Amino acid sequence: MRYTKLPNTDIKVSKICLGTMTWGQQNTEAEGHNQIEFALEKGVNFLDTAEMYSIPGKAETQGSTEEIIGSWFKKSGRREDVILASKVVGPGDPMKHIRENLGFSKGAITDALHKSLKRLQTDYIDLYQLHWPERNTNFFGQRGYEYDKDEAWEENFKEVLETLDGFIKEGKIRQVGLSNETPYGVMRFLEESRKHDLPKMITVQNPYNLLNRKDEIGLTEVLHRENVGLFPYSPLGMGTLSGKHLEGIQPNSRLGLFLQYKRYSGEQAVKATRAYSEIAKKHNLSFAQMSLAFVNTRPFVTSNIIGATSIKQLEENIGSIDVELSAEVLEAINEVHETYPNPAP
Repeated sequence: MRYTKLPNTDIKVSKICLGTMTWGQQNTEAEGHNQIEFALEKGVNFLDTAEMYSIPGKAETQGSTEEIIGSWFKKSGRREDVILASKVVGPGDPMKHIRENLGFSKGAITDALHKSLKRLQTDYIDLYQLHWPERNTNFFGQRGYEYDKDEAWEENFKEVLETLDGFIKEGKIRQVGLSNETPYGVMRFLEESRKHDLPKMITVQNPYNLLNRKDEIGLTEVLHRENVGLFPYSPLGMGTLSGKHLEGIQPNSRLGLFLQYKRYSGEQAVKATRAYSEIAKKHNLSFAQMSLAFVNTRPFVTSNIIGATSIKQLEENIGSIDVELSAEVLEAINEVHETYPNPAP
């Protein structure tokens, strides 16, 4: 395993982060515990979760993933062996089963954090992230920003940071970060942090993979110049970039079970996936490991959030940390990207 530090901190994290959102629906509690223990054996020390997990979000399973992690902490007594990240949801009608007070008001964050701590059976969260913005912007599969969308949001970057600062001072969270955020949002939080001596958002968790490199257009310069880290999620495009769906969606897969997830199934995305798979085949590489190794080695990536529903998948995905991509492979990948730029927003 390779390690780095969360930007601006002395917190050491593995370059592979174990994503957990399947625990509670596709994976049982016992399977979640087994995944944690297997990952720790392989040198992974970083877990990412969220109050809304497992996914897809619904009332019957909301919080189940945090509860599974919490039961493992209680059983194992190994809380100190893990760097733990979680997230608080933004607003949205489908999330009303979580709380009535959705968003990032002081009351909402206070409620969310205390409920997460209880489910996780811990006194603190190492990295607490805003799951998506309160304002209307282009995330979750939307390419372009819509100018004429009505919204009731009022700018509150400073107030949000002040709330988070209070919990840092109480010792309930150590660091703060963002998710599904744009360059505008990142810079506004950084501006308020500098101006008012408030906590810095040290990371952004966004989708990033061979089919979606849109953050290279603007966000990665912000990350570089402001020393903010990227946590790519969905680095295999919901399994698409393992090649398993090239001959049709597999029935027991995530895409087969949850048909609403279509962003990686469009015509251009399928063509690009096939072209990437040919590169892996030509160079005798596992397609999944090639896809993950590309993400692992990007200079702006702090830790790559991988997930799996089986130990076999997990072993292959963690093993991508040892895969080196040749200059020839990287050149071929960029040629495909030029032909099919960002086909899965």
